[in-house]
Amino acid sequence: MKPELLKVQTLARHAKRVQDFANLRLSLIFKFRSSRLTVKKKSIHPPSRHSMDLTQDAESQSVEAVTDPEQLHQELLEFSSKFKDSISQVIIGQQEILDQLVVALFCRGHVLITGVPGLAKTLLIRSLAQLFHLKFNRIQCTPDLMPSDITGVEILEESGTDRSFRFIPGPVFTNLLLADEINRTSPRTQAALLQAMQEQEVTVSGQTRTLEDPFIVFATQNPIDSEGTYPLPEAQLDRFLFNIDIRYPAEAEEIEIAKLPSTFDASPLEPIFEPELISRFQNLVNAVPMGSHLVEWVVHFIRETRPEQSRFNEVQELVEWGAGVRASQNIVRAARARAVLEGSSAVRPEHIRAILLPVLRHRIILNFSAEAEQWTTDRLIEWLIERIPFS
Repeated sequence: MKPELLKVQTLARHAKRVQDFANLRLSLIFKFRSSRLTVKKKSIHPPSRHSMDLTQDAESQSVEAVTDPEQLHQELLEFSSKFKDSISQVIIGQQEILDQLVVALFCRGHVLITGVPGLAKTLLIRSLAQLFHLKFNRIQCTPDLMPSDITGVEILEESGTDRSFRFIPGPVFTNLLLADEINRTSPRTQAALLQAMQEQEVTVSGQTRTLEDPFIVFATQNPIDSEGTYPLPEAQLDRFLFNIDIRYPAEAEEIEIAKLPSTFDASPLEPIFEPELISRFQNLVNAVPMGSHLVEWVVHFIRETRPEQSRFNEVQELVEWGAGVRASQNIVRAARARAVLEGSSAVRPEHIRAILLPVLRHRIILNFSAEAEQWTTDRLIEWLIERIPFS
């Protein structure tokens, strides 16, 4: 027999052994996973009252494993009280706003904050960064702000006879980025944040650089001024998880605010949480179960906001554009985070109800007829909630 033919036969036998071993390994893995699934289905022991049931059903998406959920749940309960006690040193009231910001932090979602000047928007985000020991940068948006002022720039350096480019990172290389009055900067600069918000990376001079983890954008806009502003395009608005509307505080709260020292004299908050805690809570959020009937209700509600799909005449007459598919995903994600924040073992209708307004108010566009009849997006969402009950 020729040496070449003998070599080919030897290689063929070796390949067959490798294939047989791979098939045997896959078979054992399948049997092992099937046995685990059978044990889970046969288990009838209810979960402990002080622990969270983080088991997803077969229809749910696979999530990253959560290590020691009982310890995480206990840390979450302690986190809620510690956070409220610490933030109350500089922020009076606005409890619902604080809950929404923490939900966004757990979801790693970007937030658009709308409110008149003087409502402590900057102080609120800075205090949030201080408590979690996160990096914080602030951008004051102006019409002449350039994209390189945000992402960074390369400069030419000379060292003797050598010349080289050195990259100077912009303020976007941080954990919490506050873009103050984002609607005052040009669309060109607004677009510079799109890649950072969606991909968590920026491209400068043809080189892509990864941003910090976590990276969350908190953008503010003033609803009073309209001259010299550039409304955010719908594509960028859709990147924000929440649109939080901050109103004036109650009279009693405003009296307490007047007694506080000015922001320049107030002592910075001491960090009481580690940044890794956000990642651990994020894994916990992804594992919170949500019933299929609730997911179906969310999708049904979103479809009812679209004039071409809604059965309500009011929606067909008043809405220019309804909420998109990303709205359903963000509602499910934020509802799970809200359930975690309240210490619930599963998503309930009240968790969805609590986050509908901030998720949808910037995703539904009303037409001129709605504005003439003094309809607002919040009023339309409340109107739909009354007519689409939870099944």
